[in-house]
Amino acid sequence: MASSQPNDNDETPKVLLTSPSVERRPQPSASQDPPRRRFQLQNHSEGTSKRHVRLETPSGVRSSASSIYLGSYGHRRDRSGVSIAGSTKSPGNSVPGTPRASMSHSHLEDLLLDLNLDLETYGVEELRDGFFDASFFKPPRTDHEHLMRDAEYTLPAAFQNKHPLSPSNFLPKQWQGIKTVCRSVTTTRAGIKLTKSFLGFFVAYILCLVPSVREWLGRYSYVMVISAIINHPGRTVGAQLDGAFLTILGTATGLGWGAFALWLSDSTGPARRGYGGILAAFLVIFMGTIAALRSYFIRMYQLVICAGIAVTFTCLADTSTNLDWQKLFSYGIPWLFGQALCLTICIIVVPDAGARPLAVSLHDAFGVMHQGLVLPHPDDIMLHRQLAWTFVGLSQAYRDLTLDISITRFRPSDVMMLRNLMQSVIRSLLSLKKDTQLFDEFGDRRNRPGTPEPEITRKPTRFSKIMSPTTSNPTHILQASLDISQSGDDAVITIDGPKHPGIRRTDTEVEAIQLVADKLAEPTTELLSCMRSALARCDAVLMDMSGHRMFLGPPKSVSSDILGALTRIRRSMIKYDEEEDNLLEDPRLPPTYSNHPEVVELFLFVHPVRQAASSVEALLVKVNEMQQKHRGWRIYLPSYPWAKSLQRTNAQVRHDRGGVTAGFYFRSQSQLARTMKGMANIYQPLPARQNSKELDSRQDEVIRTDSMGKYEEEEDVAMSRTSHASKKKKFRYKLWVILHRLQGFETRFALKVIITTSLLSVPAWLSQSRGWWNEYESWWAVVTVWIMSHPRVGGNFQDLVTRALCGVLGAVWGGLAYGADNGNPYVMAVFAAVFMIPMMYRYTQSSHPRSGIVGCISFVVVSLGAKAADGLPSVAQIAWTRGVAFVVGVVAAVIVNWILWPFIARHELRKALSATLIYSSIIYRGVVAKYVYYQDGEEPQEKDIERSEMLEGRLREGFVRIRQLLALTRHEVRLRGPFNPLPYSALIDGCEHFFEYLVAVRQSSLFFHPRFMSDNEQAAESLLAYRRDAVAAILMNLYVLAGALRGDRKLPRYLPSAAAARKRLLDHMGELEASQAASSHVPGKERDSQDQNQTATRPEFVNLERSSVASSKEKEGPRWAQIYSYSYSQNLTGCVKQLEVLQKYTKEIVGEQGFDHIDASVYEDLSYERT
Repeated sequence: MASSQPNDNDETPKVLLTSPSVERRPQPSASQDPPRRRFQLQNHSEGTSKRHVRLETPSGVRSSASSIYLGSYGHRRDRSGVSIAGSTKSPGNSVPGTPRASMSHSHLEDLLLDLNLDLETYGVEELRDGFFDASFFKPPRTDHEHLMRDAEYTLPAAFQNKHPLSPSNFLPKQWQGIKTVCRSVTTTRAGIKLTKSFLGFFVAYILCLVPSVREWLGRYSYVMVISAIINHPGRTVGAQLDGAFLTILGTATGLGWGAFALWLSDSTGPARRGYGGILAAFLVIFMGTIAALRSYFIRMYQLVICAGIAVTFTCLADTSTNLDWQKLFSYGIPWLFGQALCLTICIIVVPDAGARPLAVSLHDAFGVMHQGLVLPHPDDIMLHRQLAWTFVGLSQAYRDLTLDISITRFRPSDVMMLRNLMQSVIRSLLSLKKDTQLFDEFGDRRNRPGTPEPEITRKPTRFSKIMSPTTSNPTHILQASLDISQSGDDAVITIDGPKHPGIRRTDTEVEAIQLVADKLAEPTTELLSCMRSALARCDAVLMDMSGHRMFLGPPKSVSSDILGALTRIRRSMIKYDEEEDNLLEDPRLPPTYSNHPEVVELFLFVHPVRQAASSVEALLVKVNEMQQKHRGWRIYLPSYPWAKSLQRTNAQVRHDRGGVTAGFYFRSQSQLARTMKGMANIYQPLPARQNSKELDSRQDEVIRTDSMGKYEEEEDVAMSRTSHASKKKKFRYKLWVILHRLQGFETRFALKVIITTSLLSVPAWLSQSRGWWNEYESWWAVVTVWIMSHPRVGGNFQDLVTRALCGVLGAVWGGLAYGADNGNPYVMAVFAAVFMIPMMYRYTQSSHPRSGIVGCISFVVVSLGAKAADGLPSVAQIAWTRGVAFVVGVVAAVIVNWILWPFIARHELRKALSATLIYSSIIYRGVVAKYVYYQDGEEPQEKDIERSEMLEGRLREGFVRIRQLLALTRHEVRLRGPFNPLPYSALIDGCEHFFEYLVAVRQSSLFFHPRFMSDNEQAAESLLAYRRDAVAAILMNLYVLAGALRGDRKLPRYLPSAAAARKRLLDHMGELEASQAASSHVPGKERDSQDQNQTATRPEFVNLERSSVASSKEKEGPRWAQIYSYSYSQNLTGCVKQLEVLQKYTKEIVGEQGFDHIDASVYEDLSYERT
């Protein structure tokens, strides 16, 4: 027995029981520098550590499984039906690697590098009754600096600029901004938009300077100018009509409610004595209601904003016990004239009825798609994000077209189909390998006569000569000569992964690679060239139809011959298919590709190009149809669904209300939450066995999952029509739903509005303060609070300073405008033009609209208010009193938003990442259940694929919005220190990569399905536990990561090893495939075994991906199934690899929960005493 005394290193020895019959892995020598480990375990080799003591097995005891005490375990049943050498020992390492397993093992090497992982079970398995069995290993040591360096490459483009809160960068940033604005206004469409916006204000301002007009409109004649500012004419005709209707309706509603409050407060003697309380009650009720409507329905923004201003004016302006009904007309009539003036200017001056924004979106989308076909691209990360943004922008462009009245040549139904087809093309481009490093080794290194070397101005990449559109000889794209010396030079191949030097190719491998490159070089080149030309011609045709080609492009040199492009791309596709068929039938091509990963990567590169060509062909067909019809200009009424339109609004209103980034983010998150909630409880695990009678009897019942929570059960009982719950219970649940909904941000915003507006309105109803309140028109402070408030984003310190400064600047400049020449209208007009041109630009086109509108309104109120009062009592008093009112309103709105339920971008970012991880787990579970492990007869149909693509599109938008939210963190002041965005950016990028792996798994599964997994019941049953552990390990990791981010809690140090679970699954699959391969040589069973062992192609889904092909040829089906089996397996392994990245960066964000330090001396004393 080993001694328990301390050894030379003063450490307690560990006793290790081993069997001499087990073969040990050779250990690296001490002189070798081992690579960085992902998992670190103690090596068990003899002589490697003095802390380990090995006890030899007694000679009389067998080392087989029969000598092991089983306890609650049992011998594994050989469910495959094939005995493996008659031994109970798992064949494990003795089984030759299967194609999928061998290629996936190469990807798992990085995760299990130098891990002495003994997966030997000796024929024993645990009877877990379906429970998840996790493996835990010591986590790797993380190099923080290395992680942060990698994270720098994932930062959004906004972080390339200097920090917005940097004092040293403030003045240079302002000067650069001024130059950018001047260039934009003088050279782009922004100048026309600014001209229209300013013209609406300036005409109204000039009319208010005319004495006769000012006297006829009344004391508050400047309301016409404010009306022209709020619904300025710098928008489309449809949006202007919609805004005019909503603002007039809102103003009438506010005036009507205020008039009713005034009438009631003057109806009786007691009411007159307490008129202030009546007005306060009516104001609180109305402001709370419209604040909630402002949050619930974005489409009603213009209505409620004008209603709030009108009711504030009615209840707080000129408050007195003696009512003056004339003030209602002095507000309402100028407002009507302001809207009529803006509508007239919008229709007459360079009108735009929605055709130009659509044309701009389409033109920009074609430009990005054209860049997506430039292979390789100098910035793959930015290109991927641009494609994702374009995918989202196309949906937004169609939505903006159908929200309002439009005059265009495009039918909304055609635009919807065009959007879907363009998104299909983008989806295909996202699946292309943008920068492959494979073909450079087979590039033409021999100087051919008459073939000039192309000049590449981009950064040198391994595929630049092959795929650049500037190549003078495009037929050399894939055409290659090996030029590999027969002396055995090593060749390095890297495809989307780290380099592994020293890969030596055999002559057979070299011949196979050369064969594929020779056959598919020219047709692939032609396909890429045809697609680029086709997209350019589609762009030209659509711009011609829109009437904006002269301003947007493309140049006239680009042809509009769609039929020619369609004919050319179809010929190229036919040629490619012929060459592909000849290649697949070539006897020189290896029968299997397990030892030819380069050939697999070649096929996986060229086949998505062929699929992208099919998407482009469908787009050409639609554009050709639109070109043939060539409709004229027509008026189209709003066609967007009414219920959905309440949650949407046009582009200009989205900008003017502010908080665009946060609004888009919360909208996308709410959409995802609703979609994922519907998917969360619909998954049903496959039953082990179930009688047909039981299945028929349960078809009409609600089948519950074990994961359904109590709230879901209550909802199911109370809301189901077939439920037998009492009416009282259903009523109580519905009442709870309403009250629970009132706890949302909408009610919180309404409460904040009520608090600020009611407290600031108190002086209006007190006799002590009523005099100065009416004299100084302090009710503008309440109006400012209402305008500055936002349901989501209250504003940061920079916003507070900027808005208050704009309010003060507008008041001072308004006072100077009147005081420069004692109210000379010409001088005031000049002052107005000088100040309002930049301020209108800030309100209508910059990223800070709320500071712009404060400056505009404060200037109008002070300058025209002084003009109406003839400068009495003094211009200075008018300027500073109104200016203080605006500053108080700005400060109150921002401060209350800071105190009550503030919006903090970095907190929302952490919650968004938590939700994204949960959504990733749901999608992973759905892909595995619907596309990978399904029963016969439950194959995914076309509607399932469309739903998956829709869900993927929404998740892509989610990543776009989360990155925009990350950019908002730069504008927040953090007292504890600067916020580090690097781990957050890297985690977003990691989640997106995990999602892309899932998309690739789904797409690969359309071509491949392991038939023996489902057809062979014994094999499927044998794999069930391993599949469950592999899937559950990933799901549990994602759930733990999401929970840690959501609660801002430290992450456990030890997490289930998804890599080990994946390796066990691959090893067991190798055993089953090797066993069935051995059984295929048994007489009488050869045909059955081959039918079970072969992989199944799914031609009906191949047609979904390649719609232009008449049918999926049976000859190429098994070949492509085999090729995509590798992609399928590698992408599932890629999910495991990406999970490790998610763990590392999550720990960087929330920290790692370790163990308390144990005093070694105390531990040694205790152990010695016990011994």
